Amino acid sequence: MSAVDTRNLDRDSLFLMAQISFDGRAESLRGKVRNLSAGGMMVEGEFEVERGARLTAELRNIGKVKGNVAWVQGSRIGVAFDAEIDPKLARAPVGTKGSEVPSFARPALDAPKYDGPGRNIRRI
Repeated sequence: MSAVDTRNLDRDSLFLMAQISFDGRAESLRGKVRNLSAGGMMVEGEFEVERGARLTAELRNIGKVKGNVAWVQGSRIGVAFDAEIDPKLARAPVGTKGSEVPSFARPALDAPKYDGPGRNIRRI
């Protein structure tokens, strides 16, 4: 999907941190995702990069997403993703992607009651 095509997609304004790794560079940089859509994002950070640079972004609840720099303006860059994502996943609480809360982390009302040795466990 080209950078021009992604301009018409709905974008979510948000504040989200992302790890950005540019191809050919050893270090990764943190950036502030200012808006996110299925086809791309705008990221603010201290990037010294040119238009067309390849990158991988690590987004919360989504994982690694590959793309390229579509534009550069001051400390902000526009990123066009190689494949579309579901931007609503980034807004979901951490750890909700198909996971269930373990029994030890559930509220006490969900836990069985223990009446001592030799007695049956019962719920109240």
